[in-house]
Amino acid sequence: MPMRRTLTGLFAAFLILALPVTESAQQQQPPPPNQQDTQRSQVTIPVKVYLVNVLATVLNRRNKLVSDLNEEDFKILDDNVPQSIRYFSRQSDIPLRIGLLLDTSNSIRDRIKFEQDAAVNFLYTVLRRGKDQAFAMTFDDEPQMIQTFTGDTGMLRDHILKTRAGGGTAVYDAIYDACAKQLSNPPLPPGDQPDTVRRVMILISDGEDNLSDHTRAEAIEMAQRTGVVIYTISTSIQWVTTTAEKDCRATGTCKYHLTDGDKVLQGLAEETGGRSFYPYHVDDLDQSFQDIGDELRNQYQITYSPSNFVPNGKYHRIKIETPKFNGYQARARRGYYARPEGIGPVAQPNTTPPKPAGETPPKPKP
Repeated sequence: MPMRRTLTGLFAAFLILALPVTESAQQQQPPPPNQQDTQRSQVTIPVKVYLVNVLATVLNRRNKLVSDLNEEDFKILDDNVPQSIRYFSRQSDIPLRIGLLLDTSNSIRDRIKFEQDAAVNFLYTVLRRGKDQAFAMTFDDEPQMIQTFTGDTGMLRDHILKTRAGGGTAVYDAIYDACAKQLSNPPLPPGDQPDTVRRVMILISDGEDNLSDHTRAEAIEMAQRTGVVIYTISTSIQWVTTTAEKDCRATGTCKYHLTDGDKVLQGLAEETGGRSFYPYHVDDLDQSFQDIGDELRNQYQITYSPSNFVPNGKYHRIKIETPKFNGYQARARRGYYARPEGIGPVAQPNTTPPKPAGETPPKPKP
């Protein structure tokens, strides 16, 4: 009997000691296969995806806007390498954020009234009260803000009409500062998509820079990185004679010879997807301003991830084609610099597309 009690006590003690060991062993066992898959799927590995956003305006052979194309109608080349479009959208009636840059250097002293009238006429033609906003900046030796972003056309007009000419010409510094300090972070409208704005610059100048710290390439790159489209209006009238003026006024085509400054203005516009104008009278710009307003509100946004991207600072040429349509012309910025820090904000996989500066994220394809 004593021996049986001893054996029973030893057996009970063994059970008490074994329970924690068994429980611990169960905790160390690997989870079931399905649970393992779930845990793995919750691990996020950041992946840097470089995206290029391009705004394109398409004109037919009569120079009329084409606004009903679809994604499959476009072909995009990056340094002549075909690219796959990741996101595509048609955009219309977009709120505008406009920078008006007026050259007030000595070289345009005789045309200051023309500049003022052109700037004011543009505002009254394009700016919509309650929806669009603009700021005004002058530049001679350096850029100077004369009116920050506002939707009040009268306030902008009053400041523009007070401008006076004098000093050197720092065109590239003005473009750089306007893009980096103003158009990169403009006032946003309320609503479901508060970042949906179009960034535009109207540059009125003779294009003759002689004081800038920034280079032309730096000014263009800053405009491209902030998604700014530059439209240029030349103040140069070196080509005009009395007879030539009468002839061109009759035909509506006034400029037949580009000065070096005109070529600079042309390059600034073409590299950013804008247009350049060479008027003599302000009246020559009336239809042009209406055309600018129409095309800014009827554009295509194309986003792609360059298959040939290497962050080496190299300049990549962008070419957009509409191969199905003879005579159609797509106008867009000419390229971008492949900087080590990237060409736009970083996107994570399986998320909404990023919002590169100056652009509206289109809906991803299903």
